Amino acid sequence: MDGKGARTRPQRPDFHVLALVASGRGSHIADFETYLLGEGDVVWIRPGMVHRWSDVDGVDGPLVLFRPGFLPDLGPTPAWDLSASATWHLAPQVQPLALLAADHLRGEHDLAVRVPHLASPALLSHLLAALVLRVLPGEAATPAVSGRRHREVFGRYQAAVEEHFMEWHQVADYTRVTGYDRRTLTRATCAATGVGAKEFLDQRIVLEAKRLLAHTDLPVSRCAQRLGFRDAANFTTFFQRGTGKPPSTWRTADARAARPS
Repeated sequence: MDGKGARTRPQRPDFHVLALVASGRGSHIADFETYLLGEGDVVWIRPGMVHRWSDVDGVDGPLVLFRPGFLPDLGPTPAWDLSASATWHLAPQVQPLALLAADHLRGEHDLAVRVPHLASPALLSHLLAALVLRVLPGEAATPAVSGRRHREVFGRYQAAVEEHFMEWHQVADYTRVTGYDRRTLTRATCAATGVGAKEFLDQRIVLEAKRLLAHTDLPVSRCAQRLGFRDAANFTTFFQRGTGKPPSTWRTADARAARPS
């Protein structure tokens, strides 16, 4: 599928990339973090993430690509959380069950390709849901009841941030659309992520800035405009406060980690 080695170049897909490592060892870079891969690992790249398969020649396992909206609504899970890790490890007893679910999905998909009149999008969708539920981190299946209120508040805040972070840079902007005051948002965000509401918002803006700097050739001034800053100077100050480096320096140095050597 990849004779020219395109997978080693930075990608920013608008679809989900779900991979299970059945055997072998390698590494993968997602949103500028390097993840070592081994048997039993799951990789989930959500739409919009910048990633590249940096070292997977020795890795084998199922790879599933699917568009947003194809998977049935499973409620909030770590897989949808843009701040969650792109990789986690399955318990040994779960690994064969996950591969079995992937094999079932692949069998139905292959049949749909060979015999189109037998294709069933609904069946494929539910088989994908079964695979996802099998590979989710264990704590996602039985969340602590005591944190339900915080999860609800944070879920609304996170969704609002994802929709508006390119235009709204202050927590006060989100109190109106979520219906919660700043203190409530801060408590819930801290309980869910370990950082306050403002830091969570700033981290999301910085992440998008890194993605633009690494995956596009846009000048810093255009990146600033895309992210809702009045001018490049304000953006540079904000970015340097969050990363320790101005955007141009980060682009020529740290962003190389996302590019093939």
